[in-house]
Amino acid sequence: MRIIGIDPGLAIVGYSIIDIKNGEHILVSSGSIQTDKTKTDASRLFEIETDMQTIIDKYKPDIASVEKLFYFKNQKTIIPVAEARGVILSVLEKNSIPIYEYTPIEVKQMITGYGRATKNEVAKIVEMTVKYKKIPKLDDTVDSIAIAICCSRNNIC
Repeated sequence: MRIIGIDPGLAIVGYSIIDIKNGEHILVSSGSIQTDKTKTDASRLFEIETDMQTIIDKYKPDIASVEKLFYFKNQKTIIPVAEARGVILSVLEKNSIPIYEYTPIEVKQMITGYGRATKNEVAKIVEMTVKYKKIPKLDDTVDSIAIAICCSRNNIC
């Protein structure tokens, strides 16, 4: 089973590709789509769409695990993040990839056993769970790995 984990955003979209084999989580690839804030929102959304399609074409995931918006501290970023999330969901649907959505609290609960875990606590569990030479440093990418692991532990795989 191959899962794409996605942490949506307009400035940065974190993504990871994880294979589940014999109960092990193998990180195939991870990275981020980083858009230029000097460009228009429409241009940035198109870049996200294009890059997501390229990632899907290259890695051919079986399912997608996407972070769900439920609450945002910063009112200025909620709409652009929601727009980016909409573009991502559209690309996944266009490719007939089943989508599973999890809130940050659900991801933390599934990964660490505590819904209010810190980013550091989540990163430590990700490092212990995933087989890979070096776990990425960018929070958005680590979050995407956690989102994929959450899906795998939710009896989807």
